[in-house]
Amino acid sequence: MRVADLDYELPPELIAQEPSADREQARLLVVPPDGPLEDARVADLVSHIPENALVVLNDTKVLPARLFAHKESGGRVEIFLLRKTETRREGDRDVEIWRALGKASKALRFGVELRVNDRAGEKSRLFARILARAEDDGTLEVALYTDGRQSIEEAITSVGRMPLPPYIKRDVVPADEERYQTVYARAPGAVAAPTAGLHFTRALLGRLAVRGCEVAHVTLHVGLGTFQPVVADDLDAHKMHAEWFEVTSSTARAVAKAREEGRPIVAVGTTAVRALESASKSGAITATTGETRLLIQPGYEFRAVDMLLTNFHLPKTTLLALVCAFGGTERVREAYREAVARRYRFFSYGDAMLLTRAKARG
Repeated sequence: MRVADLDYELPPELIAQEPSADREQARLLVVPPDGPLEDARVADLVSHIPENALVVLNDTKVLPARLFAHKESGGRVEIFLLRKTETRREGDRDVEIWRALGKASKALRFGVELRVNDRAGEKSRLFARILARAEDDGTLEVALYTDGRQSIEEAITSVGRMPLPPYIKRDVVPADEERYQTVYARAPGAVAAPTAGLHFTRALLGRLAVRGCEVAHVTLHVGLGTFQPVVADDLDAHKMHAEWFEVTSSTARAVAKAREEGRPIVAVGTTAVRALESASKSGAITATTGETRLLIQPGYEFRAVDMLLTNFHLPKTTLLALVCAFGGTERVREAYREAVARRYRFFSYGDAMLLTRAKARG
């Protein structure tokens, strides 16, 4: 696919800076394979998803991945955690090794111990040490450890800031701690939210259950690479980022059973699609844990998903390529033009669209 086909014009004022006042009152653009596009609300999903559908949610939990630290000399350092690569024992303490981004008031030095500040700017129990620059992608390798009175996860949770995307041009506020997290988040590890899931409430899930929909979960820890624009001219030349995922045996059985019974499978978010399709490479879905680098673009044959709820994505990204593969390139381009014309709100805190998988479309 030509990356230029993934570009579109977006007025800056349509980039959502705040979440909707009520999660399920976000707008919903319903996009069938053919025919008119329908304006609705996320609350209306119960009338647009078949009553016997299997709805698959990504239960990853966003880490407060932005850490602010200082050197003994007083120099300030910002560390943006990307993914954990190792846990090991050093003497009497546990140490976690993370890939991260970093910036500092002066040049970063390897091996220097940093004290992470809490949210009030005071010293915390969390320490960091920048070990090296990773050879494969140039990110930093950072060791994290505590003074022993907290686990590393507890310390990160207590001092870290929620990693809102850079196109949200405001400071993080306490409300973001809740709103940039799905209500069903369970497994810590993401550094960005699976944004389609941000629209769900416990009440909406309850109404889907009453309607007869079954719910299953996958886990895919969303990384920053998901949102990065593709710089190659052709998508085939793009090096896909890796993300850790898990499809449990219970979810694999639920998907296989729904497929056998002819019931539609609805993925909430592109991350749920990637997890399900990565576990279905052989044709039949199997319980799978590991990393996926699956790139989905037009021409891909979907094996596990029939409907997709998703937000509106950044131009020239692999997320938009996946949506084009699912709904048909021209149909998705039409939907995006209409979303702009109808003043929908875009990106992480924006509105959503519901697509039915296109048949034999490019």
